Amino acid sequence: MTLKTSPHPVLLLDVVGLTPRALADMPRLSRLAEQGTRSALETVLPAVTCSVQSTFLTGRTPAEHGAVGNGWFFRDLGEIMFWRQPNSLVAGEKVWDALRRTYPGATVANVCWWYAMGMDVDSLVTPRPVYHADGRKSPDCYTRPPGLRDALTADLGPFPLFQYWGPTASIASSRWIVEATRRLMPEHDLTLAYVPHLDYDLQRFGPRSPQAREAARELDAVLAPLLDDAERLGVEVVVVSEYGITDVDRPVPLNRHLRRAGLLEVYTQEGMEYLDPWASRAFAVADHQVAHLYVRDPGDLEHVRSLVAEVPGVEQVLDREEQAAHGIDHERSGDLVVVADERSWFAYAYWLDDDRAPDFAHGVEIHRKPGYDPAELFFDPDDRTAKARAGLSLVRKKVGLRYAMRVVPLDPSCVRGSHGRLGGDPEDGPVVLTSTPRPLGGSIAATEVHDLVLAAAGAAEPRGRSLTDDLTRSSR
Repeated sequence: MTLKTSPHPVLLLDVVGLTPRALADMPRLSRLAEQGTRSALETVLPAVTCSVQSTFLTGRTPAEHGAVGNGWFFRDLGEIMFWRQPNSLVAGEKVWDALRRTYPGATVANVCWWYAMGMDVDSLVTPRPVYHADGRKSPDCYTRPPGLRDALTADLGPFPLFQYWGPTASIASSRWIVEATRRLMPEHDLTLAYVPHLDYDLQRFGPRSPQAREAARELDAVLAPLLDDAERLGVEVVVVSEYGITDVDRPVPLNRHLRRAGLLEVYTQEGMEYLDPWASRAFAVADHQVAHLYVRDPGDLEHVRSLVAEVPGVEQVLDREEQAAHGIDHERSGDLVVVADERSWFAYAYWLDDDRAPDFAHGVEIHRKPGYDPAELFFDPDDRTAKARAGLSLVRKKVGLRYAMRVVPLDPSCVRGSHGRLGGDPEDGPVVLTSTPRPLGGSIAATEVHDLVLAAAGAAEPRGRSLTDDLTRSSR
């Protein structure tokens, strides 16, 4: 008998925001599911990118791997930070570590999954702007091996950072990622790719909008060549979706409520107000439909909980015991975790007068804002010159002058789609697809994607569990 020395090749494709509703307008992805398997995904709380991706790759809950959101309050630093990149922030064995126990020579590529820096894979591509000394920011990416950046840039052009997020986010970024994946997939046993396109117009306009349907059709056409490549090369495709995006119409500014109650403090520089975590008795780190609420004095917990529970749009306020039931009770989590109702989401704003807002509030500043801001997907609708000024700013950048993109609205009511909570209409819930028929039952837990990938690769299952038994249990 000849022993197999290499795994069956697998493409783990994260089509963020993919739902049954979106799939109805995606014939190529639908054909893959018809030939293989389609199942609902039981995601984790919070259903946001960094948390769910980390669960997929470790098979663990946020309470175990520690990625409790896209950002959190780093207590030892006294800073709120979003979109950090070090892989060391995610605890637990990754799926490729388990794969290499069975196949020591297995090769792995990651194209744009999060927490990429320091990731122990063979090939790596992640967005990484150039931050110039004069304050300018230029599109670029970080790769391992280093020469991969030059090869991809020569073939595809620079990584389209300004089409990856912000008011000009478009299909261009997902097309670049797909084409990079097509170049790497034939050389690797396990290839990870993240395509963000459905995130944009579903948040801008809602999942039932004409724009959402067009975005699904656009993305399906871009994915088709990659899926055709996988079929031709005999690569099994596992498609995952981190969450579904649902209709919303109410932003909830928790921090403003806390400030009016005398619990949140700010400090002022040049007329602009900045949240002061050191001095605040309580503040919220807003992340879509979930917020981590940090309370300095345990004696304030019940008061803060009662106050926040009365805020319109709040559905749940979870203490530590209740967080444990949801698998989010990690030391990084808030002392309280707040969940919005189905039509609401949490805005990060803490200032009470827009004239006192910090300058970064008007721009695409994902690392400086103490919370997630989906208004960054819009040009300010109340400023007719916003697009023109954005174009002028780009011209200034190209000639080496400093610039500031003051184009993002301070009023977040334009946002029509959000995610993060659990439940809702199954048509707007996340899904898992496989190109080969597999016994997934009606649903699969996000923690089980780890073992699903290993099974697709032909690897022994880790942790002594039966994949079929686990999946059958999750569908009951």
